[in-house]
Amino acid sequence: MFQTKTLSLYHIVKEPSVKKENPPVLFMFHGYGSNEDDLFSFASELPGELFVISVRAPFNLMPYGHAWYAIHFDAEDGKWSDDKQAVESRESISNFIDEAVKAYSLDKNNVTLLGFSQGSILSYAVALSYPEKIKNVIALSGYVNEKIIKEGYQNNNLSSLQFYCSHGAVDQVIPVEWARKTSPFLKGLDVKFTYEEYPVGHGVAPQNFYAFNNWLKERL
Repeated sequence: MFQTKTLSLYHIVKEPSVKKENPPVLFMFHGYGSNEDDLFSFASELPGELFVISVRAPFNLMPYGHAWYAIHFDAEDGKWSDDKQAVESRESISNFIDEAVKAYSLDKNNVTLLGFSQGSILSYAVALSYPEKIKNVIALSGYVNEKIIKEGYQNNNLSSLQFYCSHGAVDQVIPVEWARKTSPFLKGLDVKFTYEEYPVGHGVAPQNFYAFNNWLKERL
């Protein structure tokens, strides 16, 4: 019987249906107020060779749900995110990746991050801060928050990173204008990326799922 290990962040896993030694891994990071079960519903539809790890964010919300960092909805200029907590979560995720790769004997050279909303914002930050650890990033309904990326990231070797970024054109939670800044930002860093929009709100359309799943299959 497969045993989920006790590591620094609570998580659930799906073993590959295609067995091989040191399989590639995909880490899932949910959005604000959600939990590890949310994105895990995608797991069985993803490429069979993947070891999937869905991670629960460390900060508990009342009455339920979890967050990677606090959002103060009544702040001026709309939402104000707690960047200090976000940096803490960036470091927690980075350490957890190392821990999980070792604990489950995974391929450290074939790591994909899949994040939604707040999980997507953190995925950008982790990948650009520690590009040597990450191969692919699927960033759904998020945006780049430069303030939570490790200082000096522009000097990192970002040549092996690949991003799939998508956003709902009528997203009422994270304005699509914020997401549209991703393309020029990544272009400026000379990073390989795909950016797509779908006629939905703050969610993942079926066409969006097929698109990023095919994108991933080509890059594993």
